[in-house]
Amino acid sequence: MTKNVADLLVECLEAEGVDRIYGLPGEELAHLMMAIKDSDIDFVPVRHEQGAAFMADVQGRLTGEAGVCLSTLGPGATNLLTGVADAHLDKSPLVAITGQASREKLHKESHQMLDVVDVYDSVVEWNTQLDDAAVVNESVRKAFKLAEYEKPGATHLELPEDVASETVDDDPLPTRDPVRRPDPDEQSVE
Repeated sequence: MTKNVADLLVECLEAEGVDRIYGLPGEELAHLMMAIKDSDIDFVPVRHEQGAAFMADVQGRLTGEAGVCLSTLGPGATNLLTGVADAHLDKSPLVAITGQASREKLHKESHQMLDVVDVYDSVVEWNTQLDDAAVVNESVRKAFKLAEYEKPGATHLELPEDVASETVDDDPLPTRDPVRRPDPDEQSVE
């Protein structure tokens, strides 16, 4: 079935076990918000992006599964950054998703344009721009795997609005097993 990239991204999030996203959307995320609305994922709106990141951080700390937060481009993404950095420094699994203007507007004068991938680079384990529909499912899997495994922390995905609306004929990767980490209260047998 042909769908748009935003629909595929949401299907991938569902395959990763995401049941809620905290965030403050903007117009660049219109396709993604419609895909979330049509899914089983609950969208929890917040008054400030920092609150979304801290809520996702706490969810990650309590469950061991990455909490997910969402913001728009520019100042929205930088507002999210403080909570993302806190989650990363405290080894809390978190996946941040930010919107971005269309690729054709990047590197030209556009409203609120920041290189968010570059800004986030020093405070996350891994981050990328989803600039090609063919890499969405693998990028989502990698973001969750790196956020949750061995040394948990934050990861980041940026979705340009023109990519979100592109049609794609792809499916999420198969559902993965939950992360199994040693129980810190368990006595080791020697």
